[in-house]
Amino acid sequence: MEELPLYLQSIIAALLIFGAVFAFIGSLGLAKLPDFYMRLHGPTKATTLGLGAMLVGSMIYFSVTKGSLTLHEILITLFLFITAPVSAHILSKSAIRSRIYDSTGMVEEKTRELF
Repeated sequence: MEELPLYLQSIIAALLIFGAVFAFIGSLGLAKLPDFYMRLHGPTKATTLGLGAMLVGSMIYFSVTKGSLTLHEILITLFLFITAPVSAHILSKSAIRSRIYDSTGMVEEKTRELF
């Protein structure tokens, strides 16, 4: 196996570190934020941006080492970018319909206006 040039190693390492830091921050948000709606925001952003950066780094690495563009990472990235925001939206809408309150107790008043 041939060694990657230093600039590609740096780009891949930066993307992997960025993705890992974002995933860690998202997991902290899931553990520490006070209510459902805030907890939903952290992991959604972490999966979209964190795993997206890791997949782009993986895509660059395997494209350079194999000599051709890999389709697996592209499909995973597209699936992730489409499904993560949609699933977060569906979860928040179902929480509103189930009358799950936020930390201020304001969801009840807001939903009366919507429905």
